[in-house]
Amino acid sequence: MKASKFLHGFTVEKITLPDVEINYTSAGNGPPILLLHGHPQTHIVWRKVAPLLVNAGYRVIAPDLRGYGDSGKPESDINHYPYSKRVMAQDLIALMAKLDHEHFSVVGHDRGGRVAHRMALDFPNAVERLAVLDIAPTDMMYAQTNKEFATRYFWWFFLIQPYDFPERMIASDPEYFLRRHIAGQVKIEGAVSNEAISEYLRTYNNPKTIHAICEDYRASAGIDLEHDKLDQGRLIEAPLLAIWGTMSVVGDLYDVEAAWQEKAKNVTGFALPCGHAIPEEAPDELAFKLLAFFADK
Repeated sequence: MKASKFLHGFTVEKITLPDVEINYTSAGNGPPILLLHGHPQTHIVWRKVAPLLVNAGYRVIAPDLRGYGDSGKPESDINHYPYSKRVMAQDLIALMAKLDHEHFSVVGHDRGGRVAHRMALDFPNAVERLAVLDIAPTDMMYAQTNKEFATRYFWWFFLIQPYDFPERMIASDPEYFLRRHIAGQVKIEGAVSNEAISEYLRTYNNPKTIHAICEDYRASAGIDLEHDKLDQGRLIEAPLLAIWGTMSVVGDLYDVEAAWQEKAKNVTGFALPCGHAIPEEAPDELAFKLLAFFADK
């Protein structure tokens, strides 16, 4: 256990599960909240938000998803099942159980939101409340793909290409790819510091991380859609909060609240004045919305 360099008052440690080691940071006492990051970030994407939740009386746990950050990067298979959102959700249920949290709220940004979506379906008794940040449901986004979406979210189609084409391309200059990716999605100047980008790059430079990220996206375009199809028509039981950026691609192309009303029984939606990286671009506004949502029992 060591003090977090990026999340004030948090400690960082690792926990060993049957097939993966999960790196996570935590702090606080009170009702537990699980924070799940997206691509190309790690748990430090919550550095501006997590302390606010702790100060409000919550216990906050923010892991690196398998394949990302300092968590393990297990071998994959031909179906990309080890990087399915189902397996990622199972990791985090196991993590929370080891921390003695059987029931908790979940906030997922980007890829983390897709893991949270699957978690709420597979473990309805564990997820009390669910917030998804700047995403529409995966199956809907693929089904409605057009030229504009494919152009603005090109990596959805680049990263799923067969091994090892995208891996080799990214590995030729990981810093360029990561910086261009972040710059294209962040609309609030200065929201992501060079120190944060350097930390993201520290683990993104690892070829195993690059491969795991490609496997994550390959799973989303394959086995995750199969899992979603099996659950077609089944609604999330937990109250769901959808938040999106007014300057993001998702906010521009989709009716986000209406999209999630097709997936959950009780949906509330809000837009915030920012781009895709809501936890970094609008942390105070996000924390305010989350705390109101968690308090509305």
